[in-house]
Amino acid sequence: MDTSPILNEHNKQEYPPMHTAEHILNQTMVRMFGCQRSRNAHVERKKSKCDYLLPQQPTLEQVAELERRVNEVIAQHLDVTYEFVSRSEVPPEVDLGKLPDDASATLRLVRIGDYDLCACVGSHVANTSEIGTFRIISHDFTPAPDGDTLGTWRLRFKLDDK
Repeated sequence: MDTSPILNEHNKQEYPPMHTAEHILNQTMVRMFGCQRSRNAHVERKKSKCDYLLPQQPTLEQVAELERRVNEVIAQHLDVTYEFVSRSEVPPEVDLGKLPDDASATLRLVRIGDYDLCACVGSHVANTSEIGTFRIISHDFTPAPDGDTLGTWRLRFKLDDK
């Protein structure tokens, strides 16, 4: 009898280095700006984008620091590991807010060293040494609509080969 966990199907095949870099970017944004992980992401091989809800546009210095920190994590050559847990076993720091309504009872947690932990069914590298260099290629900020305090900061990035 097969006792392997049954997970939801993933809707697309990501480029593992870029998808893993997105995880590191998300955790770095949480740490630097106290925001949530990206509310919208489009991850592709050549370039990707993530949207974050922020009260104001980051300064050029903050953007440079963000890029530096992401590359610093990548350079640590952290292992990327997986664990399967029931929903009741998910640690409190893991945000399940973006899970679909029909998500399976068993979740796969993806851990990047001691830096990041999140639920994900996507493809990842085995070690951050496989990612290459993270580079922010553009960004823009759309102020909050009337009555809201958070605008949308869209960040576009790519990976340069190792």
